[in-house]
Amino acid sequence: MSGLNPESDVAKLMAKLTRDGSVEWIGLRGERRGPLQPVESAAAVPGSGLEGDHFHGQGDGKRQVTLIQGEHLDAVGAFLREPSPDPALTRRNIVVRGVNLFSLQDRRFRIGGAVLEHSGPCHPCSRMEENLGPGGYNAMRGHGGITARVVQGGTISVGDTVERLPLGEEVVEGS
Repeated sequence: MSGLNPESDVAKLMAKLTRDGSVEWIGLRGERRGPLQPVESAAAVPGSGLEGDHFHGQGDGKRQVTLIQGEHLDAVGAFLREPSPDPALTRRNIVVRGVNLFSLQDRRFRIGGAVLEHSGPCHPCSRMEENLGPGGYNAMRGHGGITARVVQGGTISVGDTVERLPLGEEVVEGS
């Protein structure tokens, strides 16, 4: 847990169970700068990311999958004084609702048949201004979601549960 003393009050609070969420939307982009296409399910591949996505098998593995909270899309829309933006415009792969993605920091979590591991924040890029209009970049600051790597492969589908795994739960990597 980020170097926290496991006996500290904060570490104990962070270890408490969080409510499960659910997958609301999944999007894949077949090419760099290409539009995200909504899909009902995607195969998560260990060490590579989501099959069919531009980032599949590229980079250092920290940004294999990007996730954003539906509640944060609502906030971004409010900051822009517009309805919640189309998830595809945020360039994130998975929209979840009902779980605080920041409670997954330094943790593994199950979505459908796959196990992912939080690997960092997903900060907005300059494309947010282009995609969301004036103020889009600033509206997304603090609401960009997280990045994750695939630890155990499986299918992720719209409607699947997002469940934080208990610390120390054994997961066979690369399955």
